[in-house]
Amino acid sequence: MTRHLRYEALLERAAPLDPIATAIVAPEEANALGGAIRGAEEGLIVPVLVGDALLIQATAREIGKDISGFEIIDVKSHSDAAARAVQLVHERRVKALMKGYIHTNMLLKHVVKSDGGLRTGRRLSHVFVMDTPGFDRLIMVTDAAINIAPDLKTKADIVQNAIDLGHSLGLPHPKVAVVSAIATINPEINATVEAAALAKMADRGQIKGGLVDGPFAMDNAVSPKAAAIKKIVSPVAGLADILMMPEIQTGNMVLKTLTFMAGAQAGGLVVGAKVPIMLTSRADDQDARVASCVLAALHAHHGSAG
Repeated sequence: MTRHLRYEALLERAAPLDPIATAIVAPEEANALGGAIRGAEEGLIVPVLVGDALLIQATAREIGKDISGFEIIDVKSHSDAAARAVQLVHERRVKALMKGYIHTNMLLKHVVKSDGGLRTGRRLSHVFVMDTPGFDRLIMVTDAAINIAPDLKTKADIVQNAIDLGHSLGLPHPKVAVVSAIATINPEINATVEAAALAKMADRGQIKGGLVDGPFAMDNAVSPKAAAIKKIVSPVAGLADILMMPEIQTGNMVLKTLTFMAGAQAGGLVVGAKVPIMLTSRADDQDARVASCVLAALHAHHGSAG
């Protein structure tokens, strides 16, 4: 019950691929640097360490790791490190970013800036990919980290971003359950109305590449038995690969419930930018960082292959 078999399968899927050059922004703390090194040891990434060289080298000595084989770009401030990492993307020297010991808003400020950032035509969003022991598949949870109270247009981008990541993980037609408190449309609960709108947008081709339906409650989104008892007929009912959350609070609670009460391993990516961004928490352990490296490697290679 403690093994994370789906992440082991993703590691096997990524094994034949070339490691992706990745800018690690301010890896000046043990977990941040150690996670990048682990990603390199697994053959997933080639770290380019962007930050204060003296602090990075001191951290390497602290954790007993040799980083002489890694490129270090000496940048003293975190803001300048984030800006330099974004520039490395434009120079085509890296294909992904990983957040080190830097605040999220500092990194994303440079990612989303209108002049020289990494925006595409789509809203950035975050996806957690959860491997829960005893559950029969990976579950993707979005958005539990960036978009606080997304409107309908933003939700459409969030769904499309998650579907695109699902393709990278080997799901040809990911099933998206748009989640609310109930599984029927109630005009007094706006999330149920927007769930129905997202489903219709997918029917009309405004969201592509997956099966989208809603609203669902959590039970009938992931449990075929619960869906059958409640007589919910849908190709998504009980079989969801992606859980589209109504807002960030719900998503964060689902994420942490799965992690701390069900023993799930979570990896996460920011998607919708020009390259995948590993937005790891400063408190994440190395396993979580490696899980994010697997996702980034698969997504970057899938994007390169068109």
